[in-house]
Amino acid sequence: MRTEDLLAAIATGLWRWDSVSGAVSYDAEAARLVGLPAQPVTLPEAAARACFHPADWLEVKAIVDLAVAEGTLAEARLRIVDEKGTVLRTVRTRSRPIARGGSEDGYYLLGTLQEVPDPLPGTSAAGPPVTGDWRRNREAFLLDAGRALAEAMSTAEVLRVAAGLSMPGFSPEGLAVFGVQGERISVIGHHGPRAGADHPFHDIALGTDYPAAEVVRTGRAVYLPTPEEYRGRFPAAWSLGRPRKRRSWAFLPLIVAGRTIGAWMAGFAHPVSFSPDERSVLTTIARMLAQALSRTALQETERELADGLQRSMLPASKPDIPGLTVAARYVPTGGGLQVGGDWYDVIGLPSGRTALVIGDVQGHDVHAAGIMGQLRIAVRAYASEGHHPDAVLSRASRFLAGLSGPDGPDGRYDPRFATCLYMEVDPVAGTLDIARAGHPDPAVRLADGTMMIRPTAGGLPLGIDPDTDYPTTRVVLEPGETLLMCTDGLIETGGHDLETGWDRIRKVFERPATLMDDPGALPSHGLDSDDLEALADSLVQAVHGPPSHHTTGPLADRREDDIALLLIRREAEVCLVGPGSAPVRRTAVTVAQAEPERIAGTRQQLRDMLHDWADPDQVESAVLMLSEMVTNVLVHTDGDALLVAEVSGRHGSRRLRLDVADGSDELPHRRRPGELASSGRGLLLLEMLADNWGVDPRGDGKCIWYELYEASPNEQPDPAADGSAPRA
Repeated sequence: MRTEDLLAAIATGLWRWDSVSGAVSYDAEAARLVGLPAQPVTLPEAAARACFHPADWLEVKAIVDLAVAEGTLAEARLRIVDEKGTVLRTVRTRSRPIARGGSEDGYYLLGTLQEVPDPLPGTSAAGPPVTGDWRRNREAFLLDAGRALAEAMSTAEVLRVAAGLSMPGFSPEGLAVFGVQGERISVIGHHGPRAGADHPFHDIALGTDYPAAEVVRTGRAVYLPTPEEYRGRFPAAWSLGRPRKRRSWAFLPLIVAGRTIGAWMAGFAHPVSFSPDERSVLTTIARMLAQALSRTALQETERELADGLQRSMLPASKPDIPGLTVAARYVPTGGGLQVGGDWYDVIGLPSGRTALVIGDVQGHDVHAAGIMGQLRIAVRAYASEGHHPDAVLSRASRFLAGLSGPDGPDGRYDPRFATCLYMEVDPVAGTLDIARAGHPDPAVRLADGTMMIRPTAGGLPLGIDPDTDYPTTRVVLEPGETLLMCTDGLIETGGHDLETGWDRIRKVFERPATLMDDPGALPSHGLDSDDLEALADSLVQAVHGPPSHHTTGPLADRREDDIALLLIRREAEVCLVGPGSAPVRRTAVTVAQAEPERIAGTRQQLRDMLHDWADPDQVESAVLMLSEMVTNVLVHTDGDALLVAEVSGRHGSRRLRLDVADGSDELPHRRRPGELASSGRGLLLLEMLADNWGVDPRGDGKCIWYELYEASPNEQPDPAADGSAPRA
C-alpha cells in the first residue's frame, strides 16, 4: 500500500511548500481538508493563504521561520475558512524544512494535515482561539501588507507584492494596475488569466466608457458586486471585455498628495457584497499601493537621471588608440542620485598623441558632480589647446580655485578640491608623460605579470593653491605591459588603507606565476589576464564582492566611494618569448639632486620587483647596495642618478642586474675607513654582497653596476661558475 493511501485511511494529508517559487502542493486528502476538491493540486502561495484564517497564517509563519532557523519540527493549528470567512474546521499541521539541493537559501517545507475535533465543553484547545474577530484579522493583514509594500524597491516588485496579497475572507482572483499618461491610461501590471499585453483595455483613452477610466476621471472608487451591475453601468466595456469568469469587481483610485496617478482593479471569482469592512480593507490597500508605486517610480526616475547624467560626463565611445588597448569602468557609490566626483576622459591632442585623464572631486553629492563636469570640460579644453601635462594641471588648479563660491540658501562657502592624474601617451615610442595632483600613483603590470607601483612626481590637489607647480614624470610602457590608473575608491574601499588596498588589487591585477613558467598555461582562477575588459570587471568585483571584506561585519555592498579606472596595454607581437626562456622584468627611475627623498621610493620599487625572489636575505642585500650607490651619486657628484634594474631568467635561477649611471667622469675608488668613520664603505659592501659588480666608463659619465644570482636560502651562488668574476 502506498504511503498516501495509508495516510488517507486515517484522514491525514500531505503537503509541500517551495520557498523559492512559493508553490504549495496538496495531495487529495490535504486538498479536501483545506476546502478544495479532493484531488492533487498545486497552488500559488496567495491562493493557499486564502484557505486559512489570516491570524493563524501570520502565527504559523513565525513558527515556520523559527523551525527553519533551528532545524526543528514546526507544529501548529490552523482554521480552514471558506470564501465568506466562515470557519469550516480546524487542522493540525506538522512540518519540517528540508534544504534544496545546490541552494543555500531555498528550502522545501514538507508536512502533514490532520483534522482536529472540536474541544468538549469545559476544556481548552491548544492553538489560537476561533473567535471570528475580523477586525483584529484585518489589522494583522494590513500590517503585513504595509510592510511588504514598504520594502519593495522597484515598480515590478510592488506589483508582484500586490498580486500576492491574500485578503481576509475575500481573496481576488485577478489584479490589474493602470497608470495615467496624459489623456490615456494603460495597464502597467497585471495578474490573472490574461497577460497585460492581451488585456482588452491595455491602452485606452481617458474618456473611454470603462470603470478604470471613470475612477481616474472622478477620483472615486467603483464597486461592481454582480455581473448584471457591471453590464448595466458599463455596457460598452462589458461587451468588449466579456469578463465572464469573474463575479465581482472593485476599481479604486491610486491617489498620492491629492493627485490621481492611476487605478487598481481587483476581480473576484465569487460574489462579494463589498461590505463597509471589505471596502475599508480595499481602500487602505489602494492607498498603500499608491504610495509604494509613487516612491518606486521616483527612485527609478532618479536612477535613470543619474545614469544619463553620468553617461553624458563620460566618453561617448570606447577610445581607439593605435598600438594600445584601453578598458575603462565607472561605478557610482549607489547612494542618493548615484553620481559623484569621479571621472575619466580620453582626449585626442593636436600633436596626434592621446591624453588619458582620471580624477576625483571631493564629495559624493550633486555639487561634486557639477564641479566634476565643469572641471572635466576645462581639462579637455586646456589639453585640446596643446598644453603640456604640467601646464594643463596648473591651469585646471587655477580654474577650480575660482569656482569656490556660496553654496546653498545660507550663503556658506563650500570650497572643493580634486585629485587628478594626467597622462600624455605616445603609442609609437611607448612613452607616458605623467603629471599628478594629489592622486594615487599608477600601477604597471610587467610583461611577466608582476605588478609595480610607478612613483611619479606630483603636486597638491587641484584647487588648493592656484600657483602650485606640477612636475612631469616620463615613464616607458614596454610592449606587453599594462598600466592601471584608478581613483582611491578602488584602493581604500572596505576598510583598507593605501598599502593593504594595493595588496588586494595586486592579487587580481598580477598575472599568475604559472603563465611565466608556462606561457601556454591558463590562470588558475579562469581569467584571461590579457582580456582587459574581463580584468576591469574583476578589479571592480574584488572591491564590491564578498572577497573585498577586510574588516569584520555583515557582507553588505561595499559601495562606500565612487570608482573610476582606466587600463591601457601596449600591444606586442610577442609578449612572452619562446618556450626555453622567460620575459624580462625591468624598471627605470631617475633620482634628481633636489629629490633625495625619492631614494625611499626606489628601494620600494626594487622590493616590488623581487617580491618572489627565493632568498629574502639577497633582497635586503640588493636594497642596501642600491641605497648606497644612489646616495653616492647624490653626495659625490653634481648630477642626477639614473637607475635601471632588470630581472631575467626563469624562477629559481634568475639574475638581477642593477645599473646606476651619472654624468661624472670621476671613477669610484676603494677607501680604508676607520672604525668610527661614517662613510667610505660602498665598494666594500659591493665586494661582500654582490655576486658580480663593476664600473663602466661612458662618454658622458660612468655606470656602476652589480649582479645577484637567485639561489635558495640554503644555497650559495658561485659567480665563477659561468666564467665571470667580480671586477672594479
